[in-house]
Amino acid sequence: MNDYILWLNQLGMADLDRVGGKNASLGEMISQLSGAGVHVPCGFATTSAAFKAFLAHDQLADRIYQRLADLDVDDIQALRSAGEQIRSWVMNTPLPQALQSAISEAWQTMTAELGEAVSVAVRSSATAEDLPEASFAGQQETFLNVSGLENVITRVHEVYASLYNDRAIAYRVHQGFEHEVVLLSVGVQQMVRSDLAASGVMFTLDTESGFDRVVLITSAWGLGETVVQGSVNPDEFYVYKPSISSGHHAVVRKTIGSKLSKMIHSDDGRGVQTIETSESERQQFSISDHDIQDLARQAMIIETHYGRPMDIEWAKDGVSGQIYIVQARPETVKSRSAKGVIERFKLKQRGPVLTEGRSIGQRIGAGRTRVIRSVAEMDRVKPGDVLVTGMTDPDWEPVMKRAAAIVTDRGGRTCHAAIIARELGIPAVVGCGDATQLIADGIEVTVSCAEGDTGFIYAGLLDFEVQTSDIEQMPEMDLKVMMNVGNPDRAFDFALLPNRGIGLARLEFIINRMIGVHPRALLNLEAQPADVRSRIDEQMAGYADPVTFYVEKLAEGIATLACSVDPEPIIVRTSDFKSNEYANLIGGQQYEPEEENPMLGFRGAARYIDPSFRPCFELECKALKRVREVMGLKNVWVMIPFVRTLDEARQCIDLLAENGLKSGEDGLKIIMMCELPSNALLADQFLEYFDGFSIGSNDLTQLTLGLDRDSGLIAHLFDERDPAIKLLLEMAIKACRRQGKYIGICGQGPSDHPDLAEWLMAHGIESVSLNPDTIVPTWHRLAAAQSKD
Repeated sequence: MNDYILWLNQLGMADLDRVGGKNASLGEMISQLSGAGVHVPCGFATTSAAFKAFLAHDQLADRIYQRLADLDVDDIQALRSAGEQIRSWVMNTPLPQALQSAISEAWQTMTAELGEAVSVAVRSSATAEDLPEASFAGQQETFLNVSGLENVITRVHEVYASLYNDRAIAYRVHQGFEHEVVLLSVGVQQMVRSDLAASGVMFTLDTESGFDRVVLITSAWGLGETVVQGSVNPDEFYVYKPSISSGHHAVVRKTIGSKLSKMIHSDDGRGVQTIETSESERQQFSISDHDIQDLARQAMIIETHYGRPMDIEWAKDGVSGQIYIVQARPETVKSRSAKGVIERFKLKQRGPVLTEGRSIGQRIGAGRTRVIRSVAEMDRVKPGDVLVTGMTDPDWEPVMKRAAAIVTDRGGRTCHAAIIARELGIPAVVGCGDATQLIADGIEVTVSCAEGDTGFIYAGLLDFEVQTSDIEQMPEMDLKVMMNVGNPDRAFDFALLPNRGIGLARLEFIINRMIGVHPRALLNLEAQPADVRSRIDEQMAGYADPVTFYVEKLAEGIATLACSVDPEPIIVRTSDFKSNEYANLIGGQQYEPEEENPMLGFRGAARYIDPSFRPCFELECKALKRVREVMGLKNVWVMIPFVRTLDEARQCIDLLAENGLKSGEDGLKIIMMCELPSNALLADQFLEYFDGFSIGSNDLTQLTLGLDRDSGLIAHLFDERDPAIKLLLEMAIKACRRQGKYIGICGQGPSDHPDLAEWLMAHGIESVSLNPDTIVPTWHRLAAAQSKD
């Protein structure tokens, strides 16, 4: 249009110097990706030339830069004083008349097309933001639901002033950007009516591990500021990119958030307001599976176009149902981290848990707490403190870098506190709900984000260690080294380790952690007492009915693990709870017998074929079938545990086939866990039913040596290297080798005893499945042993 205004559809990344990172990216997507199905709202942008003209008035630039020249941004009071003075100068300096006229002309064009009642977002776009090396997330102001020319011009002026917010001044200094080189553009963009639907943030990788084959999406009701700011705990979804590409159902994980509030348009039609959500909104997901997959497709198109992992803001229009992209910038943390080196933090002791929330950063930090209830108190935070607060926003950034860890009541994994914690390389636990009530000020705590998706705040300064492994050049080896992984929370993290798949995935871990309810209680939901029913309803939030909840939650856990190692195999062991463990699930007491020795009782194959449990086992089969067929993860194998007799083997194979799981169909392998002496003694006969064995050395050892592994009195006798155990191991290995079937070991033995792993390799085992923390050293030892042979 002119030197001061450009339409977004005229822009591209080559215009970054003219309209800043945000506006250049919006223009790039409109001009280059609209035809591919990426939807971006229309609008216009003021240019950096307009900002320069503004700064030239009355020597404003000289005054600003002189005031900032010797400013110590770590002195909070001095920073506040300088920022306040500069912003007053900016607001007292009128916008150039030529700029006001250009905005007026653009506004008339926009209203002619969209109607006089159109409302817009007025957003900053700095020439140094949204770069691969620095996000500048939330440093300047955004104004939502702005209508009327006069209001638009006022908001543009206020955005100009926000370049000199305290947080923006400090961020530029900490990131090494000179104030003089950072100029400002303002985007004026049609509002998406997400106040009537939902909005959020998505990343084209897992923000914690850097695993890049998934899209992480967060979502909450209303305008997206609540998600970005961290004022709500949003819903969270993982989408597997290859399943999107192959046309399969790709949503591998769904976690419902509390979503206690939402931001909507104000009653007077101008600006925004925050209100509480309804109980119904809190109990359901804010977007559908169709929406989730649509978002992931757009994210993948954007990532491919830019050639790097991306951080994307989105909004769903509640009138049209259309999903729009409202910002896309490079992800600046995991995509820049060192490749080939894995750093793991590990607690060496435990203490009382004060509270827990969403884990950010996979690290451990410790220090004295500072419970801060408003930004006015933030100068109380000293270097090495643990910052505890309701939520953070960009105003907090000058002191966040001092913290050893951050803990918040509200927020999800894409909120402000999470983003800044990752940039700073410190742990954060967000969305605790009650941290500021439960954690006292001035006490010593340890913040652990090294235990999966859940982060814990422990009382006291606990001892921890940091292990660093170089996996850039792992030696070649014939033996397949697999992993024992039960917790889907750790799947993407462990996937970065060298591995040939998952040799043991325990369904009972998924049932206990992600479902928590006895399957018979779900199948008989109407018969449950009121208190039990209430607890079950709480667990089921977001799912249509009890069976859907159980099957889809199981499938999500399996799929999360499976996609982390795809196309390498994952051997999923069907549930092997003992009766006392099943009884601990919600509603479980009424369905489980009291047994003197549950270890030798109603478990494994005998449970599956029993009429009382068979319907529950069939739900497991449905989940496995869903993962393989609906989600397209054909790398899932099935393993049956604790098969006492050949007749049990036959009945289990028949039951699996009746439920659509038949050996050989679509590459399915059905493995038996070889963990009873009878399994090894009759190995050839058992292999008539199964495609191979995975040796469970724990049960095999205790049942062969006739000891209770949980008894401290005889614990010293428990040793998988006993000659009797080795004899049975050798029998199982030889039988599988004779028949050309799979033979591996998933028990604890090779993880605890590297010499046993060497013995197994020498005797022809195909794979060893190890605990993740032992993989790298055991791999090197076995490779060295192989090279000597």
